[in-house]
Amino acid sequence: MVQKQGDSPVNEPSPLHIRPGFSVPVVFGNRADDGLNAELRDLFIAREAEGPRHANPNPYTQRNTQLFESNFDLFKWTEPCITRLRDFCWDSLTRTVAGMNAYDEAFIKKLRIGADAWFHVTRRGGYFGIHNHPMASWSGVYCVSGGTHDASSADSGLLNFINPFVMNTMFVDAGNAHLQEPYSMNSRSYRLEAGQLVMFPSWLLHEVKPFLGEGERITVAFNAWFHVAK
Repeated sequence: MVQKQGDSPVNEPSPLHIRPGFSVPVVFGNRADDGLNAELRDLFIAREAEGPRHANPNPYTQRNTQLFESNFDLFKWTEPCITRLRDFCWDSLTRTVAGMNAYDEAFIKKLRIGADAWFHVTRRGGYFGIHNHPMASWSGVYCVSGGTHDASSADSGLLNFINPFVMNTMFVDAGNAHLQEPYSMNSRSYRLEAGQLVMFPSWLLHEVKPFLGEGERITVAFNAWFHVAK
């Protein structure tokens, strides 16, 4: 409507402010390739070949025989390549925890990390079912090798996070069917590349889609919990 001289001021719509009321952090980092991934691959393939000696004896998450999961003491191994990877993961995680909790340097120095860590070697057809990680605050996945994916399979080997607001899909219409990120009700999926680290709250449900490609998809996973030294 055009305002004419002498008319009352036109009422303009009041501004609307959208704020993310709830949010889930998914943190990404990268490590430059200095030969570490090749060393890790060789070590993991050799340990996998030893069979049950290094395998997780009590797997509880759905998977198949195309995926090998080690036992959970990986970061206690003494090989230099494991030490380098552990140091990178703990540095990245500590910086994340410090930033997100607004901890100062003095407090960070008091933090002590408890952890489980293990590796996966996944070949064609291997997958990992939906799960989370109880009794930990943060979890992470480091990609040693992403493998070569078939061009016809867009979902191959994706790390898929289940939207924690999935119950909001109990009613969908034109008002919420196409919400954009970060408000979308869709899951979030990522194809990891060598050297990439992803960290997330341990309660967040996730899965690995079937790997359809050549070579191996090799990852290291960890769960971490903290206590404060006196």
